[in-house]
Amino acid sequence: MVYTAVGWQDRFCQLTGIQGDAQMIVQWYPGHMMKAMRMMQENIRLVDLVIELTDARVPQSSRNPDIGELSRGKSHIIVLNKCDLASENETKNWQAYYEKQGILSAAVNARAGNGVRAVQDTIREACSAKIERDRRRGILNRPVRAMVAGIPNVGKSTFINALAGKACTKTGSLPGVTRGKQWIHLNKNVELLDTPGILWPKFEDPVTGRNLAFIGSVGNNAIDDEELALELISYLCGSHQEIFNKRYGISQSGTQTQLLEDIGRSRGCIIQGGCIDTAKAARILLDDFRLGRLGRITLEEAPAQIES
Repeated sequence: MVYTAVGWQDRFCQLTGIQGDAQMIVQWYPGHMMKAMRMMQENIRLVDLVIELTDARVPQSSRNPDIGELSRGKSHIIVLNKCDLASENETKNWQAYYEKQGILSAAVNARAGNGVRAVQDTIREACSAKIERDRRRGILNRPVRAMVAGIPNVGKSTFINALAGKACTKTGSLPGVTRGKQWIHLNKNVELLDTPGILWPKFEDPVTGRNLAFIGSVGNNAIDDEELALELISYLCGSHQEIFNKRYGISQSGTQTQLLEDIGRSRGCIIQGGCIDTAKAARILLDDFRLGRLGRITLEEAPAQIES
């Protein structure tokens, strides 16, 4: 089991002009994820399709390469969940990018149910060849069996419940709520296999770990909230400068630590002696980002389209 949150290195300061260090290294791969991966490998032969849920705010970072490898030879759909928290234009750019790659995708807000019903049409499109083969063989009404996979806290259970129109699975705001597999009979045409959220053993790119920590897909015991909040401040200073004044009524100036203290001061995070409770301020900032209170923010731009 790997739990790491170490070190600060200067990464974003040159881009933002903000003084201070701004990169943390995050790794999180508890033992139950290794077991879950083995379970998925054992069950992949039972399904026709892999529905891979990602977070629309970090479409690349939230794609587990092990799931991509697992789905080889199977029909594959990428679902960009939590699209209501991401830039609408960037989500469209990502879908256009996937289309260029020949990958079917759908953008949904599973919590509100927006876009979820259209996924059934995408499932039929992805499995049209399988459905036609069954028809030629005289096999009628055999349901498409799909594995729903993704990283922790990306909203798989909420997505399945919305797709089924009823509560079929347990949901939660912390990563790791779903620990075992379960089959869900969606309708006569589709059966879903819900699987636990899994990461991969090592993030080769530190920014990937940082992004996953931002969206809450990494266990709390693997990171320090204050370090993560300072990292988020560094990112926001470089790309969303107006947020500090709009949300907290403060101007962008000083170091990341000073800005965190300003946030704490604006939210009344004062402890004995008049000091700022920066730990509480950090949790406020992270919650504001994760719940979309800072606005619709996508942390990763889609790769530029190259015309052939």
